[in-house]
Amino acid sequence: MANIVVCYKWVLDEQDIKVNPGNLALDTSRAKSKISDYDRNAIEEAVLLNEKDGHKVTGLTFGVAGAKQSLKDALSRGPAEAVWVNDPVAAEADAFVTANVLAGALKKVGNYDVIICGEGAADTYAQQVGPRLAAVLGIPAITFVNQMSIEGDKVVATRKLGDCTETVTASFPVVVTVLPEINKPRIPSLKQVLGASKKPVTEIKLADLGLNPDDLKRKTTVKSLKGYAMTRKNVIYKDGSTAEKVAKLVAELAKEGAL
Repeated sequence: MANIVVCYKWVLDEQDIKVNPGNLALDTSRAKSKISDYDRNAIEEAVLLNEKDGHKVTGLTFGVAGAKQSLKDALSRGPAEAVWVNDPVAAEADAFVTANVLAGALKKVGNYDVIICGEGAADTYAQQVGPRLAAVLGIPAITFVNQMSIEGDKVVATRKLGDCTETVTASFPVVVTVLPEINKPRIPSLKQVLGASKKPVTEIKLADLGLNPDDLKRKTTVKSLKGYAMTRKNVIYKDGSTAEKVAKLVAELAKEGAL
């Protein structure tokens, strides 16, 4: 039986974020939070592996106080227990800081064989936390995975790379980052939601991880963030025959690099 740790992030629900049409500023005042969609795939895959072969699944998250709401949701999806690193630093943490904190939590908890992450987070999609986490822990990483299995003390995974795939094998411990198409996350039943409140949760403070100050200094800083607004040129071809108008349209698209 393998010890699987699945990492997830509590993010703002993008459907609730409004864009100010005047300056494209983002209004998150009414936005609720959720488990990142990609991390739901990670949780589901860990639980599917457990249901198949009886592995132990632990959820792990690094977040601010509001992330406490995520624990019940995560546990209702199948993990046996959860670990939460609670600290305000999470609000501004980049992939470098997040990977260091998760690695510190894993070392403190100990006894991990397979660490599963989403390929990216729904808010930033930086695709860095999984590989960075593996680098900090000094273990292999298998990325872009759309199919995986556990065979003895090894992970066998199929990676999707452009127009081809490759199958790789790595011995425990190993980090795996999964693509959204690997599965379809379940919708927890009422029984699972009620049962989640009875599962154990371990809260860890950042100060308890023994990290150096440099480990908590982010490498990237977001200077500004604006919404995307689609603008149209509204070019209308009126003159000429249908064939001539189509030819003008094709020529203009080619000029713009769309063809």
